[in-house]
Amino acid sequence: MTRKRFALRLRSGALSLGERTLLMGVLNVTPDSFSDGGKFFLPQRAVAHALALEHDGADLLDIGAESTRPGAAGISAAEELRRLLPVLEMLRGKLKIPISIDTQKSAVAEMALGAGAQIINDVSGLRGDPRLADVAAKYKAPLILTHMRGNPGTMQRAPFARNVLQEVSTGLRRSAALARKAGVAKSQIVIDPGIGFGKSFSQNYELLARLPELATLGFPILVGSSRKGFLGKTLGKNGQPAPAEQRLWGTAATVAVTILNGAHIVRIHDVAEMAQVARVTDQIISQGR
Repeated sequence: MTRKRFALRLRSGALSLGERTLLMGVLNVTPDSFSDGGKFFLPQRAVAHALALEHDGADLLDIGAESTRPGAAGISAAEELRRLLPVLEMLRGKLKIPISIDTQKSAVAEMALGAGAQIINDVSGLRGDPRLADVAAKYKAPLILTHMRGNPGTMQRAPFARNVLQEVSTGLRRSAALARKAGVAKSQIVIDPGIGFGKSFSQNYELLARLPELATLGFPILVGSSRKGFLGKTLGKNGQPAPAEQRLWGTAATVAVTILNGAHIVRIHDVAEMAQVARVTDQIISQGR
């Protein structure tokens, strides 16, 4: 129960990782998110929810304007920016916590950084658009690299890896090497095993259990298990998965485990509740030092 400490450099100052768990609140500016079904698609609602997440204890805000749920179709950069930029403009000067932009497109990332975002979160791990690394290097922005098998449209239909930990480790090493080659400092890279992104039901649990093995890659770890489908399957009844809004306590269990296994950041929807989970789990870790 130990976490190596890191520091990310942001325009607004240094962000310390490892002293306590940081909470990344999720804001989906999409009409088809699996978790909230377009509840925050309108800019005014999105801004109100962003401020509520900050009030509830979020340390970071991750804004995404393109759904990456299983089976989702992609959208153009123009459409992604049309959804995203009004929200960023309305949050300017209101939100005090750093903003991460969840995108797979370099053009979107560059515009978002210019509009106030400070972190790039690429769920494709640079497979979708390697130029994202160039943007991160140009702006000296932290870059979150996620492992995803396939793409959102196919990732749960393609054959799953035989050795999931080996594939995730290899994929993340490759992504980090691409980022470093583009000029991104190692100290600005965060890795994410990609829970739910092309993994089977059991593989998601295996990754959570073996998270300490990913820590040997030498990067801070972010985990996003919140409300995901494997929890719905676990908690479902009569062959039907539990709806996303009924996966709170299942999410809480995964958040506690990932923190105990070394996660630095947890990406979550229910910030107020998971803030309690993180605070108690961090206290347990502090007693074991």
